[in-house]
Amino acid sequence: MDTIVKRYYQLKEKQRETEQELKELREQILAFCTEKKTSEFAAGPFRVKLISQSRKEYDDAKLYEALPDLELWRLLSKSDASKIAGLIKLGVIQEDRLQNTYDVKQVTLLQVDKK
Repeated sequence: MDTIVKRYYQLKEKQRETEQELKELREQILAFCTEKKTSEFAAGPFRVKLISQSRKEYDDAKLYEALPDLELWRLLSKSDASKIAGLIKLGVIQEDRLQNTYDVKQVTLLQVDKK
């Protein structure tokens, strides 16, 4: 069991290092795109594309005020944008009841594919 735990620890460390390096590389690619004022380019055999999205980030307190029904809160348990979108789609919640319960956050996704 010692070797399993040791290996797990090693892999978690490697994962943290990899995630940190990915973050730094992503920042450099985004800076390059900003500098060149582009959202798409080719780099050798790779194609880079930035995709802009808007995401709703709900405020739990404001959401609770807008949806005081405890049955709805049992379905949500906490504000989860995908669950809320599903309840809106199903007609359980009317979207206009949720106005002012969230902030819209712009997110840039980085997509790198091989040509």
